[in-house]
Amino acid sequence: MISFKGERFPKDIILYAVFFYVCYGVSYRDLEEIMEERGVKVDHSTLYRWVIDYFPLIAAEAKKMQMYRCDVLANG
Repeated sequence: MISFKGERFPKDIILYAVFFYVCYGVSYRDLEEIMEERGVKVDHSTLYRWVIDYFPLIAAEAKKMQMYRCDVLANG
C-alpha cells in the first residue's frame, strides 16, 4: 500500500493528478490549470513532484496486482 502520510492534499487528489498527467500527457502547467478549474489550487512544481514520487509506486502496485490476478486465474 502506498503511503500518502505527510502530504498536504488528500490521496484522491494526488492520484487523480498523477493519472491525468500519465494518461493524457498534458504539461504540468496545463494540469495546474485543469486542477484549478476543478477547485484545487496546486502549483505545477508540486504536480511534478507527485508524478516523480508516486507514479513508480503506483505502477509497481498495478503490476503486482496484475500478477496476483494472473496467478489466481492460472491456478484455478
